[in-house]
Amino acid sequence: MSRPILEVIALTPEDAVAAQAGGADRLELVTDMAADGLTPAVETFAAVRDAVSIPVRVMLRAADGFSAGDAAALDALCADARALAAEGAEEFVLGFLTDDGRADLAAVSALTEAIGPRARWTFHRAIDRAADRDALRKQLASGELPGLDTYLTAGSAAGVDDGIATLLAEAGRADEPGYEPSILVGGGLQLKHVPVLLGAGITGFHIGGAARPAGWERPVSASAVGVWREAVGC
Repeated sequence: MSRPILEVIALTPEDAVAAQAGGADRLELVTDMAADGLTPAVETFAAVRDAVSIPVRVMLRAADGFSAGDAAALDALCADARALAAEGAEEFVLGFLTDDGRADLAAVSALTEAIGPRARWTFHRAIDRAADRDALRKQLASGELPGLDTYLTAGSAAGVDDGIATLLAEAGRADEPGYEPSILVGGGLQLKHVPVLLGAGITGFHIGGAARPAGWERPVSASAVGVWREAVGC
């Protein structure tokens, strides 16, 4: 089994430094957690990149929810993606659904074109709101979208407690079309879930609030991240 990955949400360079000090392997960089994480400014990305040596995955999302919006909104988001890529961003987080709960391949394709074929990216928790998870995975697998290497998922829109059986089942299908990308578990993830997930071969763990015992208005705690680093393994 490969070394477990611990990804921590960061909003600022201060968060990034603390997360790295605590043992994080990777950051998900966002702004505005009141909207569940939106695209940060290019200047914020540049400051975070310069502050740490671990990879930074940048959120591409302009509004709360999982719709890419109208053509103008998508064009604006693609412009943001190109600006981030020009600044040196190489890893991203994105994912959109159509009104009927299918993957919005047009929006995802536009963004993958904007970030370039060498960029790696996570399809985020939109999968947990999909009408059919299996169909969404197969849609994306057949869409000739370069760089998709991870699904951020709780297994359920309600969180890991409700979705753990789905996560375990999907972990057992890694050799099937659409299931090759790694599972990164996040969304109500608790320490009690870690041994069960590791036992199923899942090696990706994503935390946000768990890294901030004092709440989102306070920065990431290196010691809190360290607790998770020890739990998921080194």
